[in-house]
Amino acid sequence: MVDPDLLAIRKTRAKKVLKAMKTLYPDAKTELEYGSPFQLLVAVVMSAQATDKSVNVATEKLFQVFPDAFSMARASTEEVESHMMNVNLHHNKARNVVRLSQLLVERHNGEVPNDFDAILALPGAGRKTANVVLSNIYGMPAIAVDTHVGRLSRRLGLSEEMNPDKVEKDLMQVFPKKEWIFLHHSLILHGRRVCFARKPNCPGCLMKGFCPKIGVDEMASGQPQKD
Repeated sequence: MVDPDLLAIRKTRAKKVLKAMKTLYPDAKTELEYGSPFQLLVAVVMSAQATDKSVNVATEKLFQVFPDAFSMARASTEEVESHMMNVNLHHNKARNVVRLSQLLVERHNGEVPNDFDAILALPGAGRKTANVVLSNIYGMPAIAVDTHVGRLSRRLGLSEEMNPDKVEKDLMQVFPKKEWIFLHHSLILHGRRVCFARKPNCPGCLMKGFCPKIGVDEMASGQPQKD
């Protein structure tokens, strides 16, 4: 359990973070490109340890050939993999995408279920995947914690946890439920554009006045650098 005094500090800081994010990224949304719930599910599974940019390059052709669960379920792993060679862990991801498509056809008539546990039961789909799909497609309040969200949460003093599930719980304690979806997207954008992993652009950050910069080397924070 978080100490009440620490929780109060986090809630105060969370209000400032949310205000900054609203200013910087008022229309924050996922940068993954998709045309259906199924395509978003596949794209999120493919995005693990890969950039959204590389996933979008791969899915542009992949979804032309296999636009839905029924067509993907009939494909071979090799066929699917041939369209995602630029994505990290492409062999395992291709295998997961084919199998999850088969399960969607068998269990859900080819549709992405509006159910956390049902999505979690699909190959390659973890808690982050379920949260992203349910929040973006069905508008269910959720905070999906990826590397960017986790990193910023610790630097901003909103969580001390390394485990994404525990970071998620910490954030849910200090941000209004109605802002969870926006928070997830805006923190990701800030992590990509300003608060880089190796060399955060602290001088150019709107939150520099209150960010404790936990774990940030003062000598390493400077001008923007590709993350």
